[in-house]
Amino acid sequence: MATIPVRLGDRSYDVLVGPGARDALAGVVRRLGARRAVVVSARPREWVPDTGVPTLLVPARDGEQDKNLSTVEHLCGEFVRFGLTRSDVVVSCGGGTTTDVVGLAAALHHRGVAVVHLPTTLLAQVDASVGGKTAVNLAAGKNLVGAFWQPSAVLCDTDYLSTLPGRELRNGLGEIARCHFIGAPDLRGLPLVEQIAASVTLKAGIVAADERDAGPRHLLNYGHTLGHALEAATGFALRHGEGVAIGTVFAGRLAGALGRIDQARVDEHLEVVAHYGLPAALPRGVDREVLLRQMRRDKKAVSGLAFVLDGPAGAELVRDVPADVVARVLDDMPREPLDRLVGAEAVTT
Repeated sequence: MATIPVRLGDRSYDVLVGPGARDALAGVVRRLGARRAVVVSARPREWVPDTGVPTLLVPARDGEQDKNLSTVEHLCGEFVRFGLTRSDVVVSCGGGTTTDVVGLAAALHHRGVAVVHLPTTLLAQVDASVGGKTAVNLAAGKNLVGAFWQPSAVLCDTDYLSTLPGRELRNGLGEIARCHFIGAPDLRGLPLVEQIAASVTLKAGIVAADERDAGPRHLLNYGHTLGHALEAATGFALRHGEGVAIGTVFAGRLAGALGRIDQARVDEHLEVVAHYGLPAALPRGVDREVLLRQMRRDKKAVSGLAFVLDGPAGAELVRDVPADVVARVLDDMPREPLDRLVGAEAVTT
């Protein structure tokens, strides 16, 4: 079992990674001194370990369709009916959308109640559950309403992953692939548990240096600007990790077009993404202007277009990237039918 600390002063916590990590839940609840718990689970009841205190189980479902303010309001109403206080605890059990929604509800209830995450998908384990970013979507775009609310613990039980279909594993591999370009060692060929631990270790260090996204934490958005735009433009038929993978290839091409990296490094972006069996082309039929409009709404964009891009000193946030260059790189990207991009189930780790 790997224990990875996220060092944030009095908001510090540990991320446990390995088989059976969920069994630590009762001990975490006991340490917090909570007298009762609400577990919000998108998984079967038997997937949720005993909390050791009186518990309300609230069913949920993963997916962007419920990642909205209505769901947050529903959860807060359940907290109130159960009598949850600021000294109690909320537990999430599910994928990244469940982690986001439950985290935001915990941040808002009584202006903040402790939350523990039991991420059950690869995507949630390597990214969404760690770092304290919580958010829901609006019709205008992804993650536009949220708060920073650090969990009290994250229990990444890798036994959960044995039930995932190939495409859902691939969804998480998109986040692992982009780590290659923001400071992680080459993770290709390592066992999946080690890839998860290395990804979490990288994120923990970045979050400790920049909890509230004022500087270095932008690195974690590598590939995400186009990735989020693609999710929205396809009505979320393209999943997050798939969009990030395509966005990572695009980020390499854009950095090359701006003269920030050489062709060998541009090609390396495609090689890494391809190793993991991830999509690397734009979906056919997605309009370039729709993507540009979505990318201008990105939270990193103060004015114009902003991307995290590779360069001589490594990845960094680049603001005011010329729209004509972005458009040209988009036009030069290969395109494939959406069903071909998302249909393959083969996953290489």
